[in-house]
Order: sequence, then structure tokens, then C-alpha cells
Amino acid sequence: MLSPQDQLTELVRALETDQHVFATDPLLITEKLQSEDGTPIQKLHRRASRIDSNGALARVLGKIDGRIKGIMIVMSVVWCISGFLGLFTLLQSNVVNFFYVLVCLLGFHTIMLGGWLVMTLINRDQQAPSWFASFVSPSYLIRGKDDVTKAAVDLYERQLQHSGMRWYLGRFSHQLWLATLTGMLLAIIFLLIVRQYSFSWESTLLSDQALVSLTQILGWLPSMVGFDVPDSTAIAQSRLVTEAMPLSVARQWAGLLVGSLLMYGIVPRAIAWVFCALMFRRKKMRLDIKQPYYQKIINFWQRHVVDADDFTETPAPVAPKAAVSAGKKLVALLEYPSNQDKWWQSGLDDSQNFEPSEDIENFGIVDDREDMARLKDYLDKHPVQVLLGIHSKALPDRGTLRKLDQIAAHAKNGLIVQLLSDADLTLEDEPVDKQTVRYQQWQTALSARKIGLVDIDS
Repeated sequence: MLSPQDQLTELVRALETDQHVFATDPLLITEKLQSEDGTPIQKLHRRASRIDSNGALARVLGKIDGRIKGIMIVMSVVWCISGFLGLFTLLQSNVVNFFYVLVCLLGFHTIMLGGWLVMTLINRDQQAPSWFASFVSPSYLIRGKDDVTKAAVDLYERQLQHSGMRWYLGRFSHQLWLATLTGMLLAIIFLLIVRQYSFSWESTLLSDQALVSLTQILGWLPSMVGFDVPDSTAIAQSRLVTEAMPLSVARQWAGLLVGSLLMYGIVPRAIAWVFCALMFRRKKMRLDIKQPYYQKIINFWQRHVVDADDFTETPAPVAPKAAVSAGKKLVALLEYPSNQDKWWQSGLDDSQNFEPSEDIENFGIVDDREDMARLKDYLDKHPVQVLLGIHSKALPDRGTLRKLDQIAAHAKNGLIVQLLSDADLTLEDEPVDKQTVRYQQWQTALSARKIGLVDIDS
């Protein structure tokens, strides 16, 4: 899967492509990062974190990731308990057949481990099975119909289809086997502490010498790491045992049983787990900064003047001058209130087409959906020119511009905009350079939409 920083960056890309309205304007963050140091990846991570200033996107990603990991932890605990109970049930008799218990412990495990190794060598670049993606699909783990949740679910499902996820699945399967074997090991240690066992062996098809040789071969690796294993005499004494055997001999067989579980079960499975973890890290999904979305941002950051003598500054877009038409007007404020009762007078008094006696409908503030619905209904029924008052510090983000486009579409006699200065509204002071940048942003937005701007002489 992607790293948490890459996931957040990719989620921001998906949401911004779908015209999502963020807590912080992406345009402003992108412009500010142009002057900061760092590699493109670092700056993209920084950009995504700042756009998600309220942490809403990170919380959704963290919730999905936490629930997936929670399922894996719960399954590991269940597998560990099942291994403990299975071996606890198997060792109820005081006299046990050593090879029968050993086959129950490691027989199926060894077959599955060998099968996994063969399939790994045959299908090196195979994707993870589709059932795994369906099993841990975030759509089953989190409910929500909002844009953020849907985009986060799509992001995780795309990651589950990545070819590197086969190593993630392998690591998870080895984790469950390790949990099972650990449960068995705990059960063996517990039972050997509280009970005294006698170990025997017997066979119909194999000769006694074959079983003695097999036992010695099995005991070689555990003995190398310090486990006490039965010698030839102890092996011979244990054939067809039906009663309690000497404690020293029983301890040798117990050491061989525990050592075999560790050296032939847990250690190989742990090596396989580490191998899958390393391969998953190597094949891990990376952020593709070659996508047009990221390339556009990176190219903007890398744009600079090489030689001042050869540089020709591109003129900034300027909104067209507002043309005030004759007839009834509707005045409204976009999102922010005004201190002046007739704030529009400064924009209309100097117009040659405007007569003070003409009717002016003061709509008030347009903010939420109800206000927009009421305004559009009025404009559909009355042919008026709309004068919209917007504070110069208001963000020209997608949500605000969407409202502007809707008003322009319903205003039959046109829409003009008047940017209100700090003296008009009760907002905290802002540095002059930021006011200039914001004013130019509005000029650019209005120029692109060919919406007239009321020119107020200072």
C-alpha cells in the first residue's frame, strides 16, 4: 500500500479532480509552497497536509487503515487460541505417540509452506487473489456517502489491486500460521509443566531402525540450538511404551517435541514472513508524480526567471469594467455582512445609466442553499440586473465560484460584482500583500467568466 503521506496526497488529488471544496484553498497553498525548499515529493506531502488543515481526510484514511489492521489482529488472536485448544485436546492422554503428535503439529503446516514456496517461484509477478481484495474491502468496513469517504474507499480498493499486494497477503497468511504455531507452543509448554507424559513410537510399515534413524535426523537441528534430544538408548526404550517412563527420558522426548515445533515450524514460517515483508516493501506502491495533475503543480513550482533582461512579464488578467444597465436592480452580499446599509451606492452613483429613482431590491446575504434557492427562484421570475457585493478578502474557492456561476446563469439582465474594502465589513486586519494577492485572484476569476467589476475610485 501507499505510505500514509502518499495516501493523503493521492486522496487530495482525487478529490480536487472531482471539484471537492477543501478546508483550505489548494491554490493558495500551491502558490505559497513555490518559494519553499524541498524535493517535489516532500512539497506534495506538505501541500496535502496543509490543504487538509482540519484533519478530516487523514481521519477517514486512519479509520479505514485501523479497521483493516484490527481485523487482522482479531484473526491472529483467534488462530492462536484455536492452536492452543487444538493441541490441548490432542494431549489428553498421559502416554502419547510422538510421531503422531508431530505429524498433527507440523504435517499440514509443512505441506502448506512447501506449496507456498512452489507457487512463489512459479508466479513471481502474479497479483493478489481477488477474494482477498473483496475480503478486506473498505466498502464493508466503513459506511458513508460523502465525497471524502467514497474517494478514500476507491483509493484503498485501487491499492488492493496492486501487484505488490500478493506479498501483503503472503505476510498476512504467514502471520496467521505463526499465531497458530505460537498457540500450540504455549499449550505444549503449559501441559509439560503441569503433567508428566510418556512418549512412545510404533509403526506397521517402517522398520525400527528406520524410525530410530528418522528420530536422530529430526533431533540434529534442535540439538544444535541446545535442546536435549533422546539418544539411541532412549529411543529404543520408548518403543510401544504403555506406562510411565523414566523422567529423564521423557524430558528428552519433550525437548525434541518443543525443538521440532520451533525449528521446523515457527522458524521457517517466521523466515517466510520476513521475506514477504521485505518483498512487499520492495514492491510497495509508490506515488506516481508523472501524472498530469502532479506535473502541472511541479512545473508551477519550478517556474522562475533565468535572466531578468530576457524576461517579459505576462500581464495579469483584469476583469472587464462593469456595464450598469438601465432598469431595476437586485443587490446582494455574498456570504459576508456589511456595516453600511446602502453599500451599493458607491458603485451605482457614478453610473450614467443608473437613475436614483429606479427600484433596488435588497436581497441581503446569500450564503446557504436555502438562500441560493430563494435567489434563483426570484431571478427566474424577475428580469433584473444583479449587483453582487463580495468582500475582497473572501476566498475565490470552488464553492464560492460555483455560487457565482449559478447567480450569473439565472440573472436575465446580467451580473456585475463590486469588491468591498476593509472599511465596509467587520473582519480582522490582513497584511497588504495578502490583500493584493486576493484582489488579483478575484480579477482573474471574474476575467475568466467575463463578469464585470464595478470600478470604485478611491
